[in-house]
Amino acid sequence: MTYRRKDTYHRRARAAGYRARSAYKLAELADRFQVLRRGDHVVDLGAWPGGWLQVAVERIGAEGRAVGVDVVPLEPLPAANVALIAGDVRDPAVTQAARTRLGRAADVVLSDLAPKLTGVAATDEARRSELAASVLAALPHLLRPGGRLVMKLFMGPDQPALVARLRESFDDVTTTRPEATRRGSAELYVVGLGHRARNA
Repeated sequence: MTYRRKDTYHRRARAAGYRARSAYKLAELADRFQVLRRGDHVVDLGAWPGGWLQVAVERIGAEGRAVGVDVVPLEPLPAANVALIAGDVRDPAVTQAARTRLGRAADVVLSDLAPKLTGVAATDEARRSELAASVLAALPHLLRPGGRLVMKLFMGPDQPALVARLRESFDDVTTTRPEATRRGSAELYVVGLGHRARNA
C-alpha cells in the first residue's frame, strides 16, 4: 500500500524539528507506559535517522545518557549526553561498545529496527526475525534488572513466538500500534516492563 509522504505526522515532525515522523510513535508510547524518565540511560538500536533519539533526549534530560546504534552513520545531535555508534546490532562487539559508551547497564532499550526489504516474502520475514532475535540476544548484555523495552515487531508467523520469548524476560509485555503507524503497515510495537535479567 502506498502512502502520502507528506501526511499529518510527517508535516508535524518537520515543523517540530524531528528527523522522522516515527518520533511521534515513541512519544506516544513513552506517555502511555512511562518508559522514558529523567536521568535514564538509554540505548537506541536502529537509531537512524535519529527521531527516537531526539525524543529520548527530551525525556531523560541532561542528567541522562543515550547511545544510538545503526549501520548507517547518524548526523550528530546537539546534545553532550548522546553517543553514536556506526555498527550492526547483530555483532556482539557492537553491543559491547554500546554498553561501554553508556557507562552502565541501560534503564531502557529502544529498537525501531527494520531490514531493507526485498519484496520476497520469505526473505523479508527471515530478515525481520533475525533482527528481532538479535535484539533479544542483546538484552542480557544491555538492559538492567527491572529495565524497560520498546521494540518494533512485524505481524507474521514468527510474531507469537517472539512475544512469548519476551514474556519470559519481562514482568509485563504489551503489544500495541501507536496512532502514528501508517495504515496498512505490518508494524507492531512491544513494550516490556520489569526486565528479569539473566546472566550475560
